[in-house]
Amino acid sequence: MATEASTAASGAARTPRRSATIYDIARLADVSHQSVSRYLRGLPMRDSTRERIEKALTEVEYKPNLTARALTTGRSHRIGALTHEIDQVGPSQIVQGASQAARAAGYLLDIVSLDMTDPAAVEEAVALLRQHDLAGILALSSTDEMRRAFEHASFDVPTVIVTESDDPDDDDLLSFAIPALIDHLADLGHERFLHVAGPDAWAAARNRRLAYERAVTARGLTSVGTLMGDWSAKSGHDAIASLPDARTATAIVAANDQMALGALRALAERGIRVPDDVSVTGVDDIPEAAYFTPPLTTVRIDFRTQGRDAVHELLAEVDGVERERATTMKSGLILRSSCGPAPRLLGA
Repeated sequence: MATEASTAASGAARTPRRSATIYDIARLADVSHQSVSRYLRGLPMRDSTRERIEKALTEVEYKPNLTARALTTGRSHRIGALTHEIDQVGPSQIVQGASQAARAAGYLLDIVSLDMTDPAAVEEAVALLRQHDLAGILALSSTDEMRRAFEHASFDVPTVIVTESDDPDDDDLLSFAIPALIDHLADLGHERFLHVAGPDAWAAARNRRLAYERAVTARGLTSVGTLMGDWSAKSGHDAIASLPDARTATAIVAANDQMALGALRALAERGIRVPDDVSVTGVDDIPEAAYFTPPLTTVRIDFRTQGRDAVHELLAEVDGVERERATTMKSGLILRSSCGPAPRLLGA
């Protein structure tokens, strides 16, 4: 009897669980099945509806049958994604957001990471992707070199090139929280600022530098200069270590959290206290930022939403549906203890 029971239990364990349908998702999310279908096709909808559907999809671990869908529609459900600098925060999180959105919509995302030092890398990658039956291609570009390469590549399927615009006349692209960061520091009494910038070939670095410069000027404050980095903690450390006097500014605004981390280390090595002597801020809000010493005040950038929006834009193009490109990058100011009153206010 024990053997029979064991066998029965083993057989039950092997019984596959029924896959959730869009009707199951609709009931769980309390929306119509048409809304679930619209979401899976990447079509526009209210944020509240999208959030309920995404929560329901996660709860039931929804896995669409791509083979059956391809046979029914006669269309591939694979998307190619060309990217580079995947070790950097922005590109990696954009890819993660794109992958999640593709999977939720019933597509597989084939990711090809490019070597920026190889001029032929893009054409070789496109040739590689052409060996597969693709519905479309996402070309995720962070640098001028990659953007130009993508613009001259020969894509033969619907393609969306995802790059951060840095039109200096486009105020919307500069409206994310760097001005709020400067306002926060100014309200603490800071008047002299130093910027540690990212590499000039990145549109994001130029945007953050321009946002910093405009915000400092708008408040009638003083920028004592800009030091160049390459996004790495080492470059932030070396930039601050190179200063004859690291107390020239009372606030250091780094263009990303890793360079801010390097700046914190360089200041500590010189016996300069943060935030008592100098305040330090970053951008991105990487998971480790809350555990720096001291925890880092920063700007949270929602890169995953950018990746998700890119997939939805591509799927709208695949379906021949008009969809307005999202241009506003969601962000928010995260206040932690790496910022304090300007030194002259201490003890006041």
